[in-house]
Amino acid sequence: MKSPPLCCRAALPVLLLPAALIAADVVQVTPSKMPRVGKVDERFQSYNVEMVEVTGGRFWAPYKKKQAAAAEAPASAPAVPGLDPSLFMRRSPIELANPRLLKLAAALGPAYIRVSGSWANSTYFHDADTPAPTTPPPGFGGVLTRAEWRGVMSFAKSVNGKIVTSFAISPGVRDESGTWTDREAGKLARYTKSIGGSIAAAEMFNEPNFAAMAGAPKGYTAESYGRDFAAFLKFAKQEAPEMLILGPGSVGETGELAAFGGLKTADLLQASPRGIGAFSYHFYGAVSKRCAGMPRVPQSSPETALTAEWLGRTERDAAFYEALRDKYEPGKPIWLTETGETACGGNPWASTFIDSFRYLGQLGRLARRGVQVVMHNTLSASDYALIDEETLTPRPDYWAAVLWAKTMGSTVLDAGVQAPENTYVYAHCLSGKPGGVAILAMNAGRDSGVELNLPAASERYTLTAKDLLGGDVDLNGHPLKVGSAGDVPELKGAKAAAGIQKLPPLSINFFAVAGAANAACR
Repeated sequence: MKSPPLCCRAALPVLLLPAALIAADVVQVTPSKMPRVGKVDERFQSYNVEMVEVTGGRFWAPYKKKQAAAAEAPASAPAVPGLDPSLFMRRSPIELANPRLLKLAAALGPAYIRVSGSWANSTYFHDADTPAPTTPPPGFGGVLTRAEWRGVMSFAKSVNGKIVTSFAISPGVRDESGTWTDREAGKLARYTKSIGGSIAAAEMFNEPNFAAMAGAPKGYTAESYGRDFAAFLKFAKQEAPEMLILGPGSVGETGELAAFGGLKTADLLQASPRGIGAFSYHFYGAVSKRCAGMPRVPQSSPETALTAEWLGRTERDAAFYEALRDKYEPGKPIWLTETGETACGGNPWASTFIDSFRYLGQLGRLARRGVQVVMHNTLSASDYALIDEETLTPRPDYWAAVLWAKTMGSTVLDAGVQAPENTYVYAHCLSGKPGGVAILAMNAGRDSGVELNLPAASERYTLTAKDLLGGDVDLNGHPLKVGSAGDVPELKGAKAAAGIQKLPPLSINFFAVAGAANAACR
């Protein structure tokens, strides 16, 4: 029997495939003996709230709003230089005090909340309680008010978050020689302290290897970056010595995205003084169909979304930036401060169950490599968001994130398995349970079942979907929903006895083995 193509909307219910079609491969795991391979930050799983969401402005238009965005575009300047203005749509500032959003975000804590993005590179901070200017001052592209920044601080406090950000580097902050000054960064740092807030970490600016597209002055070079970074380090030491310096925050220098060109991170680092606290980079495996009209742009598709090649791209880029870290900032931790299904706001299927395999696989792979933090883009803006921005309805990746937070602790273990094709197994110490082990086992294949031989009792959490390209997801066969006010239900596992556990086709399975008695987890 030939299985339906991945693109089909009416996918077979994965729990109801005839048993005759399931040829099992047995994966052996021994939770009690899994060795420790590393430890990640307790806020390992984190997320972005773009600066343009906070201030209001033109961000990636959702596909369902494409016609409205196109109608709006002729009267508007491009949101990002060099890109078609119809790709973007104006939005009002995000309501970070919305009780429903607060409840949903709290379930993801503890987390870092990165307020940055390309728009932050040219944002002016109106450091007064008077009405903000209706248009940005010369040399800037947006305006951040005190009230908006207070809202960010309040949101972070409410959801057990710590703020990560970046600063303006556009012509409006430069001196007569064209060198970066801290006039905007200093205002923001001082005001943050004055209201009892703090900035946990910051990149100087967003994606400096694409400086020309990111608001930097014309003709910006690696040497320009080096001079600016030296000034930034001086500012940070004087004004925010407690702030962790991240950098450089580059993106897209390997594989398909290398066609974009831009500055080279190696040149940026060569021209800069040492001084970062953690090496940061960004990752997207391709760009979305929203930007398909751009020259030399690599694309993805639903048909490739579960392939080993697509799922493995995150390790390719991690290896590239790890090598640069080792050469220029040896021994420093590494953070992935922005990532999503694809750049340019994500594909339409970024909001469906098929993307949860990429998202969780990325977390598992990078934790095993020692990446300390992974920040998903975004919490609730455009198609790659964890939460629908209009309805505040959780998407499948949100539920995957909540289960990761519930089960996968900070200590990373070697699962010690040779998994069959399309099967991926990761292990961490069980969150909140000394000696316990959490196992994530994903079967991304359609035509064969897989069996996990787990010689200990566990609590099992299995995510499946009747429609692989739909927005609904089931936990142990029951639909996952939040309450009308946004209350996140307690996610309860099903008791699983020691022995063989079937992993249905196209399923994501967490096993919480509280009684593993693993010495590395005590």
